[in-house]
Amino acid sequence: MMLYGDYVKSKSLPKKEDFGEWYNEILSVAEITDVRYPIKGLCVWHPFGFALRNKVYAILKSLLDADHQEALFPLLVPENEFMKEAEHIKGFENEVYWVTKGGTTPLEVPLALRPTSETAIYPMFKLWIRSHVDLPLRIYQIVNTFRYETKHTRPLIRLREITSFKEAHTAHTTWDDAENQVREAMQIYSEFYRRLAVPHVITKRPQWDKFPGADYTMAVDTLMPDGKTLQIGTIHHLGTNFAKTFDIQYEDVNGEQQHVHQTCYGISERCIAAVIAVHGDDGGLVLPPEVAPTQVVIIPILFGKGLQHGKEILHVCKHVREMLVDVGFRVVLDDSDERPGAKYYKWEMKGVPLRIEVGPRDLKEKMVTLVRRDTSEKEPISQSELVEAIWQKLEEIHANLYERARKSFDARIVDCKTLDETKIAIKKGIARVNWCGGEECGMKMEDAVDADMLGELAKTKKGKCPICNKESDKVVLMARAY
Repeated sequence: MMLYGDYVKSKSLPKKEDFGEWYNEILSVAEITDVRYPIKGLCVWHPFGFALRNKVYAILKSLLDADHQEALFPLLVPENEFMKEAEHIKGFENEVYWVTKGGTTPLEVPLALRPTSETAIYPMFKLWIRSHVDLPLRIYQIVNTFRYETKHTRPLIRLREITSFKEAHTAHTTWDDAENQVREAMQIYSEFYRRLAVPHVITKRPQWDKFPGADYTMAVDTLMPDGKTLQIGTIHHLGTNFAKTFDIQYEDVNGEQQHVHQTCYGISERCIAAVIAVHGDDGGLVLPPEVAPTQVVIIPILFGKGLQHGKEILHVCKHVREMLVDVGFRVVLDDSDERPGAKYYKWEMKGVPLRIEVGPRDLKEKMVTLVRRDTSEKEPISQSELVEAIWQKLEEIHANLYERARKSFDARIVDCKTLDETKIAIKKGIARVNWCGGEECGMKMEDAVDADMLGELAKTKKGKCPICNKESDKVVLMARAY
């Protein structure tokens, strides 16, 4: 593998303003994923990238575990079960991978690789749910799903194997109870992205672009550096549509059989792509401290002072590492043979929030030098005050990342009254515009500006639909989307 010092000499990371090139390069150089697997649209997670993935999903699991139970359902779905929900299947019919042989023997019933798991889970719900006392039922799983993506694939964003799909599925006695679950899911996702310092907006998707089989769909979107939006979560109120298809009923308090009301909601590894894209800079990754695989890297400055001095510096570095590890920080001591500059570059590229430098001057004064990845600020800190200082700095880094990202996000959402204004706004971000609510006008708006209607905001504001000129208080967001 190329050493970082050699990488610096051979080439530098593209500027983030060239987002596509920057993004692909950072995934490789920072060792997030490797796209060289010999099937298009499938990626391999490097250990460092997978550690980042696990830290991110640990947050999501902690939020769900409060009132959800984790489960695991099979990857394969029998064709007869998969084909039951016509509207749902129509939404996925061109994306399904089919298993048609077992060895050399043709299967009597072809098996679908799940593009999503409704048709795998709901036959079991039918068996599990008998009475109103079994409700609400809330489960989730984190699994791989497969979709035959024919568009341009992009690591973590548009894949044929989604390796880290968190999908939750719930069942309730009434439509209103299910709607309350939708609201709870929105709160969970908002808290999740707050802890990742990723600004976002939640909207109600237009009817023509809702999840197949849902009553309605809520979507979570963020803005990427190139001005396009990335959908980083969806929440669906399914009503009784799937319950009727799979005959999922419960006995109510009066002894009568009723169909359950359901929701489902999902997040994929796009959440990792959002963290990388929103916070990264020309120097590489900039990771929120809570999810950084390494929170602190210690760099000994070893040159020009003799062998004994070097041993003393390494001794201090090891002591500092032990002190920090003992209180729960994730720490690496880089005592490799690379020069300090190459080490700085390597760990900046990997987004480590804090760097500790220990050199001859620090040794003499019983100090260390603390360097922030987000601002590059350097500060001398006494070894005795280091633990408290690091706790404080990590909190400050998270707050700074979120505030910086939020300001950029808010600045790129522009109020528009006309289609011409909308066309200008979506070149760099999101247009906020009125809409009459009619599907014909909505689709004409999308065609006219060559962009997607992300969805309708809960907050209303009076204005005129730019297509039919009718007064309306509906406000929608429009953008170019991945």
